[in-house]
Amino acid sequence: MIITVSGAPGTGTTTLARSLAAELGIRWINSGELFRKIASERNVSVKELNRLAERGPEIDYLIDDAQKALAKEGSGVFEGRLSGHLLPADLTILLKTDLRLRAERIAKRESKLLEDALQETRSREESEARRYKKYYNIDINDLSVYDLVLDSGRFDERGTFAVALAAARARQKQ
Repeated sequence: MIITVSGAPGTGTTTLARSLAAELGIRWINSGELFRKIASERNVSVKELNRLAERGPEIDYLIDDAQKALAKEGSGVFEGRLSGHLLPADLTILLKTDLRLRAERIAKRESKLLEDALQETRSREESEARRYKKYYNIDINDLSVYDLVLDSGRFDERGTFAVALAAARARQKQ
C-alpha cells in the first residue's frame, strides 16, 4: 500500500506520516527531511535553498526521483508537498490548517519568534507555489487529487491520526 501525506509546513504531516507508517508496519519516506539534508550539505538555510531551487528544477527533481524509486520498491507512507500529485498511491491525504496556527507550531518546534515563523512560512510557501507551477504546472491549491483533505487545526494529533487511519484501513479492504 502506498499512502501520500501532503500539506503545508506546520500542518502535522510528519507526525501523521510517521504514526501511520508505524501503525501499518510500512516505511516512512520524508521528502522534507531530504530537502533539509540537501540544504545542510550545501551549508545554506532551507529559505536559501528554496531561492536556489527557484532558479532551476534540479533540486526538486532529485527529491522526486528518489520518492518515485522508493515507491517502485513497495509499500510506504510518502510525506511531501507534491507526493500526492506525483506518486501512484492507494490513498492521498492532504492536511491543512490556517497560517497562524501553523506558524505557532513551527515557532514552538524550531524555537523561533512567532513573527519570524509567520514571515518565513509565507515566503517559503510563495517560493514553493511558484516552483511547482513553473516546473510541474501544478497549482498547489488544487485539492482535487486528494482522497482525504483534513483540517489538522480542528482535531488534536490523535483525532487526525484516527481519521487518516480509518481511511487507510478502508483502502486496505478494497
